[in-house]
Amino acid sequence: MALKLPIAKEWFVEKPLGDGLTLIREPYVARVLRCNIWHLRGRDRDLLIDTGMGIVSLMAAFPELFSRAPLVIATHAHGDHIGSLYEFSERAAHAAACAILSNANESRSLLREDWPARAVEMLRRAGYRIPRALLSAVPHESFDIRNLPLYPAPPTRLLNEGDIIDLGDRQFSVLHLPGHTQDSIGLFEEATGTLFSGDAIYDGPLLYELSDSDLSAYAITMRRLIELPIRLVHAGHDASFGKKRLLSIARKHLEHW
Repeated sequence: MALKLPIAKEWFVEKPLGDGLTLIREPYVARVLRCNIWHLRGRDRDLLIDTGMGIVSLMAAFPELFSRAPLVIATHAHGDHIGSLYEFSERAAHAAACAILSNANESRSLLREDWPARAVEMLRRAGYRIPRALLSAVPHESFDIRNLPLYPAPPTRLLNEGDIIDLGDRQFSVLHLPGHTQDSIGLFEEATGTLFSGDAIYDGPLLYELSDSDLSAYAITMRRLIELPIRLVHAGHDASFGKKRLLSIARKHLEHW
């Protein structure tokens, strides 16, 4: 059966949250792949955390937001977070992501039937609904849903535990938070207790059975997050949340594991 999807008028949704922070999302991407893209305007420089699927040019969609070239950080090297990474000149990631990002050169299908049955079952078991098409609309008529390219984006800066990202008026410490992937990192602002967590923790079905996951490392990460003085989490997927919800998510998974 032929698949006919509507054409989206606007691909991204932009939501200013105050204090220089903007959330960008791709509403037509299925939840399992719908990454939160965070833009933070600093006094001396701007920060972009993750870049979404790369279906539509992120830079071209927001010329005013990117009038000052940001430092772009990949919280980990999964395709739903690095699709537009190649568009930006300053790219930072954990050292463990370097080889993946530098050598990325593939086409991805967004049709369920092209995915391995084991992967689909694992995602369903985690709690995701996996529709036939992982998009509910396309950006234009000629878009090939079975051929979404992923381009190489070698990091220009390698990050490790304890490195500081300085925006002039705001400073973030790099936290290595392995488990979901070996290269997973978060950015923690001690002054406000704000954590940009990537996929280390979010308020949705966590994925810990991927080929690059490590459950033992994930348990250590969860215990670390419980102990940190975190007040607010801006995650890689789904809604932001506070300390009480973080404790609930982390303890639930530790008990399950």
